[in-house]
Amino acid sequence: MVPAAPPTTLDDSVGAVSEHLRTRGPTPGLLLVFSVDSPRCDVLPLTDGEIELGRGEVAGVPLDDLRMSRRHARVRREGGRWEIEDLDSRNGTSLDGIPLTGVRAGADLRVVRTGSSVFLLEADVEPFRVGIVRSGGTIRGATLSRAWGAIDGAARSGTTLHITGESGTGKEHAARAFHALGPRRGGPFVALNCAAIPDGLAERLLFGARKGAYSGATADAEGHVQAAHGGVLFLDEVAELDLGVQAKLLRALETREVIPLGASRPVPVDFALVSATHRDLRAQVAAGKLREDLYFRIARPAVRVPRLSERLEEIPWLVDAALRSAGPAAEPGQESAPPAAHASLIEACLLRPWPGNVRELMVEIRAAAQEAQLARCPVVQARHLSPSAGKIFTPSATSAPAPPAPRAAPMASQPPQPPQQARGERRPRRAAALPADQVIEEALRREDGNVARTARVLGVHRTQLRRWIERRLTGAGGGRDEDAGG
Repeated sequence: MVPAAPPTTLDDSVGAVSEHLRTRGPTPGLLLVFSVDSPRCDVLPLTDGEIELGRGEVAGVPLDDLRMSRRHARVRREGGRWEIEDLDSRNGTSLDGIPLTGVRAGADLRVVRTGSSVFLLEADVEPFRVGIVRSGGTIRGATLSRAWGAIDGAARSGTTLHITGESGTGKEHAARAFHALGPRRGGPFVALNCAAIPDGLAERLLFGARKGAYSGATADAEGHVQAAHGGVLFLDEVAELDLGVQAKLLRALETREVIPLGASRPVPVDFALVSATHRDLRAQVAAGKLREDLYFRIARPAVRVPRLSERLEEIPWLVDAALRSAGPAAEPGQESAPPAAHASLIEACLLRPWPGNVRELMVEIRAAAQEAQLARCPVVQARHLSPSAGKIFTPSATSAPAPPAPRAAPMASQPPQPPQQARGERRPRRAAALPADQVIEEALRREDGNVARTARVLGVHRTQLRRWIERRLTGAGGGRDEDAGG
């Protein structure tokens, strides 16, 4: 018998907003995701194609950011292109991590920072009115809530679900949601990572074994399938099971009974199965690594957990959760608040692809918090984040073999050497070569857009750096020259 449990519903606001979205066109605007040390999720729709940002109330949303000017920046959208203009603000505007001077336009612009507030540019802000939901250890924005809605429907109407998604997106959280939202939530939730099972042990771990079934079996051992009786069995990386075990799993799903290793009689089982993989199951079938009959049994219904880069609205909330879990650097017997996030940290996180998704973000933010604590800084800034955090893996430049040194030409063919300088004569000074564009952009983000500090870090003259910024922005002027941080 399946344990009875009271009915549970997913947040009704998700369905209400989805119904509203089907009856109107997109509403372009900004999504406020961070302001004054706190994560936010506030919608600022454009009015007649534009909006002006400044300290005070904007589109009904309070912006109590003392680092913002009364009239700070203007945002327009026309023909699928964004246009952002800094209105001679006191602390400047940053666009995708680069200081903004004058006006900049483009279709792929993403992140705007004004003072201590960070905004996302969205072609349609209406889906984000559902806000952020925290439940069961999961932080859900609008994008993830749509996936949770599909999980809710599958949990109520079926006994199988297949979850796809990249590593670190939260597939086990999705499986636990299936368990919590379905009629078997009063039963156990049993999870097994099939990729971590040693060779030859999968059958014993899944279906159990009787005493004496193998050398060292001194007592009956229950398998994961039996342990999930009345509840949900979650098999992560299910395609890693060998083909013989896949056949027995299919039989357990079809007959609702298993035969433990060394047993002669089947044991009845009643469980729902959630499988997961980061691979394409159809490709696994074609490659002979997944049985075709098992594919047809477990592949539908399927839900994809979106990448973190598809759910940017969650990042400030995940950063906040990671900093709280990192804990304060307090002396024994003293209480201290957890470290706070700086707007530059949120901006940097929003601009990185995070191939490891939520798992990578949480680890790197905790490491950044430790760096800030070592520096006795109560606020975690972008400069505390590792330069490689959230970046795509690329071969190291130092790992490539060095090109062979050119062979020396005969002495007669060498050009005449310049005369040596007289003692005490100063050698003419040459400007240092600028590093790669990506290195400069990263340094600007770490130093909060401050030209003077960034130039010192890069070892170049700030005039060179200002010229580089002018070329990138195709306009006059540069970033902030003062040494005061923002």
